[in-house]
Amino acid sequence: MLLTDTHTHQYYSPEDPAEREKAIQRAFDNGVKRMFLPNVDSGTIQHVFDLATKYPENCFPMMGLHPCSVKDNYEKELTVIKQAIDANKIYAIGEIGIDLYWDKTHLEEQKKAFKTQIGWAKELNLPIVIHCRDAYNEIIEVLEEEKDEKLRGIFHCFGGSVEQAQKVINLNFYLGIGGVVTYKNSGLDKTVAAINPEHIVLETDAPYLTPVPYRGKPNETSYLVHIAQKVADLYQMDIVKLAKITTENSVKIFGV
Repeated sequence: MLLTDTHTHQYYSPEDPAEREKAIQRAFDNGVKRMFLPNVDSGTIQHVFDLATKYPENCFPMMGLHPCSVKDNYEKELTVIKQAIDANKIYAIGEIGIDLYWDKTHLEEQKKAFKTQIGWAKELNLPIVIHCRDAYNEIIEVLEEEKDEKLRGIFHCFGGSVEQAQKVINLNFYLGIGGVVTYKNSGLDKTVAAINPEHIVLETDAPYLTPVPYRGKPNETSYLVHIAQKVADLYQMDIVKLAKITTENSVKIFGV
């Protein structure tokens, strides 16, 4: 079985390199041998590339400015990140988007940063990986403005309704399904069950959004197997078949 974690911040936690290597080995032991690594700002660029260099067959870098990192100096941050993109091989622009959960004061800056990075993706013919929190309408508005044959990618950590899922799919995006699908009252299980698996990919967002049965503890990429089993159960499908479908979807998105 080959599983793909399309979104993991595994390099942040744990900080001890030896413990991190053990966590990565646990992922391999659970069949998770493909991991896509988003950075969040200029300070996390090197973490991503160091891990990709150490595990070139397993860890694939993405680059972007996370919306929660968009502050007054966001243009300087974008400059540093773009320099890293120009100097290295990456597989997506991400994670990028709009987050209005913590702070609404930089909404306009978030929109500008989002659009700038969508422009990079189009120039480089790369997918984007979208972060959206309390900003679904704002994100969809930008995507509809930017829609063309080059705009594509993953709607990371999707947690919406069937109607919202269909709108995202119609905009040429896959749904990133993570630990929330295992939560009893999330409602995401009903949405996923109504969507064809050809439109989804799996992710952990480790060390965040830990799935059941480890909820309340730091997440790690090895726990993707629990997300995969839950989704397979929703489709009344063998987990090996689901792993194959979702990994093939990830190859279509990232080209690797």
